[in-house]
Amino acid sequence: MIDIALDMEQYDCPFIDATTDHPLAFGAVHWEFDAASRAVESRMVVEADSADALDAGLSAFRDHRNTNDMGLLRRRGDAAHVRTVVAETNAMGAIRDNGGYITGPFHIEDGTETWHVGFDRGRDADAALSALDRDNEFEVLERSAASLPDGAANAGAAMTLIEGCRDLSETERETLEAAVSAGYFESPRDATLGSLAEAFGVSKPAVSENLRRGERKMIQRVIDALEDIED
Repeated sequence: MIDIALDMEQYDCPFIDATTDHPLAFGAVHWEFDAASRAVESRMVVEADSADALDAGLSAFRDHRNTNDMGLLRRRGDAAHVRTVVAETNAMGAIRDNGGYITGPFHIEDGTETWHVGFDRGRDADAALSALDRDNEFEVLERSAASLPDGAANAGAAMTLIEGCRDLSETERETLEAAVSAGYFESPRDATLGSLAEAFGVSKPAVSENLRRGERKMIQRVIDALEDIED
């Protein structure tokens, strides 16, 4: 995944315009995009320099041409929690049309927004930035490629070993377990083919064949797992 942090200045965003004209800031605590209406519904924490500034800023936001709805959920002095629905902006459309998605909260203050967006492929990120450049002002604050954690990187090898265990027949598995438990693979051995055969009530050639088949399957899986780790 390609993760990009952007400082955005849009020309059609109600949040941008409200914070340009009034001393307040918006912080998104939850957002959801409605594909049918091409609108973003969000829950915002709003903070202003004063109660009067909050009134004026929220009024400007409510009256913006791209604001579909705004509801006051809670207020205390110069801070409020609001529900907003705004039409998709040009910048958001450029991100979504090129396979992008939001990976972190928005913060809007002094006429700019901090965005955190992600892309599955680098070429999609490049295409989105090119589209943004046509109609918006922005600065790339950070761009990084997310890597798999160490445990996840070896998940394929672990699955290979698990599949090897599943390949064993019930007799092969029980024979290997008994041989390990009895010390057959120790040096010097604490068990023999004879003692294992006696425990299972079969001949020594039968025990030997079950051991060889089980060992062959597991050794091949171990080799495959080592190749996965090297890859």
